[in-house]
Parts: sequence; C-alpha cells; structure tokens
Amino acid sequence: MPSSDELAVQLDGVSKRYFLNPVKPFRLSDVASPRALWHRLRPREPFWALRDVTMSVNRGEIVGIIGANGSGKSTLLRVLAGLSPPTTGSVTIHGRYAALLELGAGFHRQATGRENAYLNALFMGLSKREAKERVPEILEFSGLEQFADQPMRTYSAGMFLRLGFSVAIHVQPEIFLIDEILAVGDAEFQKKCFDHFDKLQQRGTTIIIVSHNVDVLKEFASRVVLIEHGKAVLDGDPIEVTREYIERRKESSPEFKQAFRRALLQRWSDEAITTQQEDASETPAQR
Repeated sequence: MPSSDELAVQLDGVSKRYFLNPVKPFRLSDVASPRALWHRLRPREPFWALRDVTMSVNRGEIVGIIGANGSGKSTLLRVLAGLSPPTTGSVTIHGRYAALLELGAGFHRQATGRENAYLNALFMGLSKREAKERVPEILEFSGLEQFADQPMRTYSAGMFLRLGFSVAIHVQPEIFLIDEILAVGDAEFQKKCFDHFDKLQQRGTTIIIVSHNVDVLKEFASRVVLIEHGKAVLDGDPIEVTREYIERRKESSPEFKQAFRRALLQRWSDEAITTQQEDASETPAQR
C-alpha cells in the first residue's frame, strides 16, 4: 500500500444515498387531498448512487473514470470535490484541488470574464496579488482576450469551458478533478487541454477525469476505473479496462453496439482516405 506521502486521494468504503421522492414543502391544500397526503406520508425510496467504493490515487497519476450514464461517475467526482458529502465511508484529499465539474459553476454571469477569472482564482486559494498577476496568463491561454471585458452572460458554452479550464490550471492545483465537461469544447481547444496534461503531470499534478472517450483515456490515463451501478468493478490498465467497458456496453445496449459499429466504419473510411491522399502525394521516385 502506498505511503501517505505518495497518496493524493483515498476513498474508504464510500457510499452515497439519495432519495427518489424527496419531501416537498407542505401546503394547506394537501390536507384536503388524500392523494397528496399519501404521497407525503409514503416511505421515501432510497437510491444508492455509490456503493462501497474504495480506491487510492497516487500523486502524479492520471486516473480515468468510465461507465454508462447514471453509473455514478459524476457523483464520485462531486464527493471528491466536497460538493456532496458521502453517506458512509471517508474521503481524504492530500493537497489543494481544483474541480471542473459543471459548465458555468462558480461564474457570475453578469460579471465580465476578467472579473470572473480573478474571483475564481481567489476562490481556489490564490492571494490577491497572485490572482491579479495570473489573470493575463489565464486569458491568454483561454484565447478570450478580446472578450475579457464582456459579461459572461454573452459567452457560449465553449467560452465558459475555455475560461474555467484556464483558471483551474493556472492556480496550479495539486489535484485536478475534471468531469465530461471537456466534451463541449471545440476540437482545437480540447487538444490544447490534453496537450497540457503532460505539463501538469510533469509538475506532479494528480488528474482524475471522467470521460466516455475511450481513445482519450487510453492515450492519457495511467489507469482507468470502470463504474457500474455505483460500484468500482474494474481498476487497471487503460486498454484492458476500456475494452471490457465496450464489450459490456455492447451486450447491454443494442444502440451502443450500433453506434460503435458506425464509429468503426467511419474510422476505417477516414484511414482509407488518408492513405489514398498520402499515396497520391508521393513522387514516382518515392514509390
């Protein structure tokens, strides 16, 4: 087992319970409605989003979390970020963290991009001087300098992502939590984000990322954890775990199987076109 100096994140028997029929505010009209009273008095139905999750993440690791929609991936990140305390079990975080979980979370829509960059840098632990010094770098990385003094209510989803990611990496967190949010960005900025992961890892930053993109996880993750029905059922080599995830999804979802087949056909088609273009560009001497 890794020593405490090597550990960045530790979860011990973490479970998270929600209720499917939460209690609504009482209204006088409920007294005259037997149906409303029955709904209010019936037992609340529990739903366990996480079930006895135990895992550890070492400093400098890039750990991918994968699973079907509703499997508990995002709940796991919310628990790690302290936004949703576990019902049972314990979570230990060693170091300062930054979380990029929900698009627009932490931003004030009436404030400008520049103001939000400064305020969020403060919220993530920088001093006033540090936050002021890093705002220009944040804006430059995001590519939003010309929109920096516009209110964020005028920003698109991709612009929210650009600013949020840029703030998070420039506060230099020791642990970086990222949900599927990167999927809303354009291809160019996604590549810029993933290219920056190498620099973060060299700096010793621990990254935990939720993604459905198996190619991204195979390329960047040190290991991948498969979540099913709130349980961590596999934890290991990215290629092996993502392959098992695909096989399980193909068995359980005909729609996923069809989508996977279409994606393969598209990839083969793209590769064939690329090969033809390369062949056509060769000179007779090269052939």
